[in-house]
Amino acid sequence: MSYSKPLDGKAGLLMSVDYPMEPFRIKMIEPIQSTTREQRVKLIANAYYNVFNLKAEEILVDLLTDSGTGAMSQEQWSALMLGDESYAGARSYYRLLESVKELTGFELVLPAHQGRGAEKVFFAVMAQPGQYVLGNGHFDTTTGHIDARGSIPVNFIPKTTLDPTFEAPFKGNMDIDAADAFIKEKGKDACALILLTITNNTLGGQPVSMDNIRQTRELADKYGLPFYFDAARMTENAFFIHDRDSEYSSKSIREILLEQMSYADGFIMSAKKDGLSNIGGLITTRDEEIFQPLKEYLILNEGYITYGGLAGRDLDVIAQGLREATDVDYLRYRTGQVAYLGSKMEESGIPMLKPFGGHAVYVDAKTMLPHIDVEEFPAHTFAVELYIEGGVRAVEIGTLLAGRDPKTGKNRIAPLELVRLAIPRRMYTQTHLDHVANSAAKLVDRASSMKGMQITYESEHLRHFTVRLRYK
Repeated sequence: MSYSKPLDGKAGLLMSVDYPMEPFRIKMIEPIQSTTREQRVKLIANAYYNVFNLKAEEILVDLLTDSGTGAMSQEQWSALMLGDESYAGARSYYRLLESVKELTGFELVLPAHQGRGAEKVFFAVMAQPGQYVLGNGHFDTTTGHIDARGSIPVNFIPKTTLDPTFEAPFKGNMDIDAADAFIKEKGKDACALILLTITNNTLGGQPVSMDNIRQTRELADKYGLPFYFDAARMTENAFFIHDRDSEYSSKSIREILLEQMSYADGFIMSAKKDGLSNIGGLITTRDEEIFQPLKEYLILNEGYITYGGLAGRDLDVIAQGLREATDVDYLRYRTGQVAYLGSKMEESGIPMLKPFGGHAVYVDAKTMLPHIDVEEFPAHTFAVELYIEGGVRAVEIGTLLAGRDPKTGKNRIAPLELVRLAIPRRMYTQTHLDHVANSAAKLVDRASSMKGMQITYESEHLRHFTVRLRYK
């Protein structure tokens, strides 16, 4: 593995062009089916040019999401057999509670059926209609739940982050000064909380530095605001702190994770990412007064507080998965695999968001397809063409995903037009990623002839899941 020169005067960024050896062996396989280009042209048209509408068997390499799509370990399969399906007080819940406390320090823990279940419960208690929820890059379901609550999502993104080619070790950071000025202008009571997403999925899977986390804590204390994490990829964020900040290079991932989480009042989490589980979510807090209404709303919407809409076996799988996600060899392999794919695609002339993040690579579609207006969704066009070319499913992270402003009805213009290729955990090999890179490379020569997209149907919230489109 090779490393670039330090970008922050401390430690270099992982920029490997050599495929990292998997720290595991394969003992079970799942067959995948091939399709022809002619078949895929028809399949995507029948899906109304929405990659979410494609059937799984119509995909060759599926990089739509890393959420719940990875492979479980032998220890997780063993843990699954220990599941206690008691409605209340199941042993599985207390094993999960022990794991969360050990790794993050939080003792008040509620499970949910997945991340958006956790978000629904959390925002029902934490945010009032008309209040602002401050962040560094709320993702789609987060924005959707804030909108549905009648609250207002607002993000504070450093200007340098909006340059896809600008390389910095922690491009996921929140602009503290801009957030401070906003709170002063609007007033403390107009703001519900600060929610810091680690890593920052919307902006390329980029990590947040420990310094920025501390500064966010200080900002929250200054105005008496709650500070929570969207912690779906908290161990990947801890790894980048270990790898890119020399102050933490000698500390273990678990030590860094504990410090990282110590600055927050709690976190919400999709356990389908760094929980290495196929399903599940978490809500934690330090505040007993907040915990009570969270419990009541969870019972009403998800299930009793010791299962939260999950089977007991799922709770055991998450408890084990959280521990496995802190293994430094696994994390180095995971981020190295991402860097490998990004490097291969960049070599073929595809503009990429730099540096490569923790769970996915992101194509800079605005640069790739400058002739397509952002309201004709250039990133989605690229995703459709990638599927037609190689049977690879990726997803747009741009103006289509951003949706419409509920007040004006106009498109929210995303700060970046990206195509995300999210790599499921412990699932694909080098040959699979080579196929992805080779398929993407074939799009370079015909990029100038690609056409934008027009919406023919959209829903009010999270439109990209059910939208129907056609070529412009």
